[in-house]
Amino acid sequence: MDLDELRAKIDALDGQIINALNERAKAAQAIGELKRNTHAPIYVPEREKTVFTKLSKSNTGPLDDKAIQSIYREVISAIRALEKPTSVAFLGPRDTFSHMAALRIFGVAAEYFPLPSFLDVFTEVERKRIDYGIVPVESSMGGSVSDTLDSFISSHLKIVNEVLLHITQNLLANCPLKQIKRVYSKDNALLQCRNWLRANLPGVELTETSSTAEAARRAASESGTAAIASRLAAQTYNLDIQCERIEDAPHNYTRFVVVGHQMVKRTGDDKTAILVWAKDKPGALYNMLLPFARRNINLTRIESRPSQQKAWEYVFFIDFLGHIEDPGIAEVLEEVGDHARNIKILGSFPRAELQE
Repeated sequence: MDLDELRAKIDALDGQIINALNERAKAAQAIGELKRNTHAPIYVPEREKTVFTKLSKSNTGPLDDKAIQSIYREVISAIRALEKPTSVAFLGPRDTFSHMAALRIFGVAAEYFPLPSFLDVFTEVERKRIDYGIVPVESSMGGSVSDTLDSFISSHLKIVNEVLLHITQNLLANCPLKQIKRVYSKDNALLQCRNWLRANLPGVELTETSSTAEAARRAASESGTAAIASRLAAQTYNLDIQCERIEDAPHNYTRFVVVGHQMVKRTGDDKTAILVWAKDKPGALYNMLLPFARRNINLTRIESRPSQQKAWEYVFFIDFLGHIEDPGIAEVLEEVGDHARNIKILGSFPRAELQE
């Protein structure tokens, strides 16, 4: 086939794709009407994971699974918006990694609200002024995010999904390296890139900003300056990516969780998060963890925080593989509860995949 024939084939395929997408949208709108009649949630993460799994199984290439998922994430986002625009809160400002994590989950068709604090995110979702919130809960380099953990102690919100975001830092500027006199970024981003900066921009002034997005905004308006920020910030502020992935540690991931009001159904590849208030007696923690070991249930995380209710009392955040609806999980949690002062189910949700 020559060039014109190949282009004609692509045009014909595009027409078929558009027709198929609109038929898919009509079917989704019918589902949305059924959901409204039963007050079911519009965002159903367990269904979306099932869709992505089926797509991966039927994908024969040349597009890889990551590309297929990216395409369908936006398809689902656009069609979900036809049912009801989904509002999502995240720790602002825009163009930060929290914003990127939210886009990874909900796509570009959602309505996004950058908020100034973790408490604001929880409060807006609790009062149902915003549908969902997304907050960081732990980092592979920096450990737990205490503000998020503390918010869960007093909140009734559930974890409905999670995403693992690979944190990569980029040098953004509208001038070549040799002309850069100052680099802006948030303090932790500067620390993450200090060896690269020392080797490639020795003697350049390093200036802290309130966020990586603010750093990009300044770099876009000042000559001879650069910012360490995300690719999203480069697009927003029309900056060139002079160097990418300049972080010193290449395996820096942050885990974000989506908070909402619903309990998510099982997918077969799930995690459950709980809070446990231990009894004040010897062996309390050992007795709480023993039921998991006896049933060979893998704990993926355990963290303690002050309970905020009584001096020197602690609450344990525990994540484990499995769903509350799985056989035997309810019995495990009942046994754990026998050795605890209180137990709170934060939610069961699809387990996130590690992606670059």
